[in-house]
Amino acid sequence: MDILQADHDALLVIMSGVVALVAGFTGLSLTRDLSRKPVLQRQISIALASIALGGGIWSMHFVAMLGLELPVLFYYDAAITLVSALTAILIVGAALLLLHFVKRTALVITAAGGLVGVGILGMHYIGMAGLQLCRPIYTPFGIIFSSVVAICLCIAAFWIAYGRRQNRNIVLGTICFAVAVVSVHFLAMAGTSFVAVPSRNEFGPTMSNEVLALGVILSSFVLFGTFLWVSVTYLVGDQGDAEPIAQTEPAPAPDTPERAPRGLQVPCERDGTRVFISPADVALVRADGHYTQIYTEQDRLFCVWPITEAAKRLVPAGFLQTHRSYLVNPGKVSRFEREKDKGRCIFAAYELPPAPVSRSKLKIIQDALSAQPGAVHAG
Repeated sequence: MDILQADHDALLVIMSGVVALVAGFTGLSLTRDLSRKPVLQRQISIALASIALGGGIWSMHFVAMLGLELPVLFYYDAAITLVSALTAILIVGAALLLLHFVKRTALVITAAGGLVGVGILGMHYIGMAGLQLCRPIYTPFGIIFSSVVAICLCIAAFWIAYGRRQNRNIVLGTICFAVAVVSVHFLAMAGTSFVAVPSRNEFGPTMSNEVLALGVILSSFVLFGTFLWVSVTYLVGDQGDAEPIAQTEPAPAPDTPERAPRGLQVPCERDGTRVFISPADVALVRADGHYTQIYTEQDRLFCVWPITEAAKRLVPAGFLQTHRSYLVNPGKVSRFEREKDKGRCIFAAYELPPAPVSRSKLKIIQDALSAQPGAVHAG
């Protein structure tokens, strides 16, 4: 039995790592703030994240396999290759369901990370089983070592990403996830030898490297497109120009939310549980489709009120409507910045995003905030 000499194309090895990074960032970003969204939105987001993470695992594997150089011609079984992709997507989906529909404990996060590690391993070895005209030969050390690395790194990735749902943690979790996927593949390949076989053992139709490349390009195109779409949500844009100038209204009374109508509470959801927040604790209200996001200094919550209902209830309580999509608590604003026809309110809590001020409201908001004790302005 002659062992074939195997080598890898360096460029495709690098590209496989890029694909793993993009997949991790996209999938982990799609699952942000799901506890504050309705069940249907959570289900859709989890399905998309499963496709991003599981499909990214599959794409990374086969980008690397396209770079595999052997001295013989070899093909892939299309059916087994498809099964390997479905395996990764379904197992990752099961892990995300655990994280977002079961009470998130240390055991649940560990189990979810371990499950994703198993998904990476399952995808790799099922995908390798689809090779035609050559057969992989594994060593026990290679299988055990790659398995330990996959499970441990995936558990670490999910502990980082889900320990605290912040952008920094998602980035660090992305890196850990990408290292897990790439390490498993190449550690497993390092412990794998290849031998030529004279005939095919077909389960489904056979496809060449060229056909596989088309499938990988298509999946990567969808993955990178989703990555760009998700990345936009990390950019805090100033949308003050979006509101027509003609929409002017008198300045609201400079009351503070502490003088809110007696008994007024903001209904929110946290991890599927209804909670009520005092207006005095709310720093920012932002429109989110037919609903709103409620920002406090420590948390961000989902609220069933549309922005019109929130304005109707909170403006009389002293809130300022800086933009058709934003309400701010003037008592939480630490600084007002204005540059030509754009403005924004900056909050004392550094993790809170700034609230844009539309052109039609610049003078109104500036005057209202000037009446607040300790008001600070920036040109």
